[in-house]
Amino acid sequence: MKTLEVAKKCLRDEAQALLDLIPLMDETFDSIVKLIYKCTGHVVVTGVGKSGHIAAKISATLASTGTPAIYINALDALHGDLGMVMDDDVVLLISNSGNTDELLRIIDSLEERKIKIVSMTGSAESLIAKHSDYHILVSVKREACPLNLAPTSSTTAALAMGDALACALMEERNFKAREFAMFHPGGSLGRKLLTRVKDVMYTDNFPIISADMKLSEALLFISNGKLGLGVVMDGKTIQGIITDGDIRRAVEGAQSNFLNLSVADVMTKTPKTIGPDAKLTQIQYMFRKHKIHSLLVVDSDYSLVGIVDYFAIMG
Repeated sequence: MKTLEVAKKCLRDEAQALLDLIPLMDETFDSIVKLIYKCTGHVVVTGVGKSGHIAAKISATLASTGTPAIYINALDALHGDLGMVMDDDVVLLISNSGNTDELLRIIDSLEERKIKIVSMTGSAESLIAKHSDYHILVSVKREACPLNLAPTSSTTAALAMGDALACALMEERNFKAREFAMFHPGGSLGRKLLTRVKDVMYTDNFPIISADMKLSEALLFISNGKLGLGVVMDGKTIQGIITDGDIRRAVEGAQSNFLNLSVADVMTKTPKTIGPDAKLTQIQYMFRKHKIHSLLVVDSDYSLVGIVDYFAIMG
């Protein structure tokens, strides 16, 4: 149990370290947001050791949320990669001590080229902070590490501040879900935000049945249709929808009178519909809200053009 308590204390300490950052934030943060927003180049993020890993993550988060950003290895920067930094870039240096030798050596070159420097350190009195155009203080009282040695609270603080910077820039850019999807075309993120109903709907062999069909016949028809439903139509007019669940409930309620029931007796006369250009996120919302597993896709004339099945799109 002692190990569990140590783990819980680690989480509490890191959570408190994040809360302690809030009073440290002032108008300088807003100035940094505006500087980066107006930047015509890239935000070049770098650090050494654990701070280097944090720098890479912050760079990736900025890039994926509308702010052009790249990460460079500080050691490589000292041996030629500093040439990747252009005059219209903004450089973000991350160091807990604020006195990291490799970053101090980079600063000399950046100052000579008059490139804007933003730093994120644990001390406002550090050399890196003093040689920066803008500084973000991310000091922590102690590390969450039981020995107060391993970078834990300090790296968490820097990581969270990077997220705060990215979120603020998203607000400044009025960054929307569609832009986010454009930067995440792979996987579920892009799929949910870009996929439309017409991309996933069934368009062939609609399970069409008539309102006067007996339930016993409709049950066989629906079973063969593979979608668990039948669309009740009169010519091209949608009259309703009936699902295998509707039939099961009818059997339980009618019992011996089941054979005398028709589709019209149990069908839903106002089925839920959606347009072919709606997004996948809208389909999922309607499934959850109405607790259904199928939607009829209709055009502007309320003509049936497709069927969307929950299990097909959620797989």
